[in-house]
Formats: sequence, C-alpha cells, structure tokens
Amino acid sequence: MKKGNLSNCASCGFPVKERICVSREGKGSKGCPTTGMKKLVAQAKRHYENRDIGEFARQTSIQEGECYAGRDKKPYTMHPTKPRIQEIFEFARKMGYNRLGLVFCAGFAKEAAIVNDILKNQGFEVVSAICKVGAIPKEEIGVKENEKIYIGEHESMCNPILQAMIVNEAKSEFNILLGLCVGHDSLFFKYAEAPTTVLAVKDRVTGNPLAAVYFCENYYAWLNIQ
Repeated sequence: MKKGNLSNCASCGFPVKERICVSREGKGSKGCPTTGMKKLVAQAKRHYENRDIGEFARQTSIQEGECYAGRDKKPYTMHPTKPRIQEIFEFARKMGYNRLGLVFCAGFAKEAAIVNDILKNQGFEVVSAICKVGAIPKEEIGVKENEKIYIGEHESMCNPILQAMIVNEAKSEFNILLGLCVGHDSLFFKYAEAPTTVLAVKDRVTGNPLAAVYFCENYYAWLNIQ
C-alpha cells in the first residue's frame, strides 16, 4: 500500500462525534478508511458472518452497553458503572467459558493472586502462568551480562512462549494478560490459541501507561524530541 493511502484515523481533523465512523451524517478526513477502503470494510464485515466470530462480537457489544447505567434516559449522559475486571468475568460468562488462563508478570504476583481469587469466586477454573516459568537463563537467548537487570547474578528470561503453551495445553477458553513487558506480550498473543484480553499493562515508572501521554506537552515533552 502506498504511503498516501495509509489509514490515518489518529490524525482525523473532526471531533469524534462528527466523524463518519461514529455518525451517519459525519465526515472523514484524508486517510479515512471508512470512506476510502470500502473493499476492506466489506471484507471485514464478511468475517462477522462466521457463527463463532459473530457471536463473540455480539456479546462484546452487549457487554459494552451493560457497562453504562441509565441508557433509557433522554437526554442521556454517560454513566459508567463497571471496572474492567468485572467486564472480563461477565463477558466470559456470557460466552459460556469455564476455564480461564491468567498470564502475568512476576512484578504483578500480588495482583495475580487477587485476580485469581476473584475469578475463582466467580465460579471459573483458572490456569495461571508467571513470566519467569521454565527458569531459563537469559544467557541462553544471547543476553550479555551487562544487558541484564541484575548484573553478575542469575536472571531467568521472561518466557511468554511457554506461558502460551501452558494455557494452550490446559485448553483455556479465554486468556487474561496482567502486566507483561512490551514485546513479551506480543509473543504471547502470537502463540496463544484462545482469545486473549488485557486486564493491565506495565509501566515501570508511572504505573499508568497513559500518564506520560497525558503530560507529553510539559513534564514528558522530551518524548516528542527525536
């Protein structure tokens, strides 16, 4: 695809409520895939005709709506009511899932234990796998001593492929990611067989990955400098 034809939703010049993807009377800026990629739009739509994919998408949309209260009131003002962990187990229940995979970073071991209890208390069977599973030294994938976090000590590599294999072996029906590193999460997505959602992601400095985005015009202005 030529550079000029690339989808460019992030740079759309219209407010969200005035965009063609949101409103039937809306407009599309240059690079709008809704107006300029009709073939792909139709191709994607055909995938939802698959019974399993269509039902997954339908239940997702139902869950989305149920996360807001007072939708029958006019005029309507958004009133969100459910945290993400609740969304996850409610959606899993809608889909009829019983066995869930909980894949987490060692730095989130405490949180993983809490999530594990919540899911079990909600009636699910949980198979969990920590990132360091397998205890493979980082040296085995070519990491040098000065590239480790704890220089001069044993350091197990994060092993998202094994994490995926563990939940695959257990026939998990739906996986939940908690705090995996950038790239490690990508490898898990690549090797996991069941659908996967993310409960939380890691930001080693702020705890909230969007904090640096929100402050990129002042405290984190250096992020915009190459």
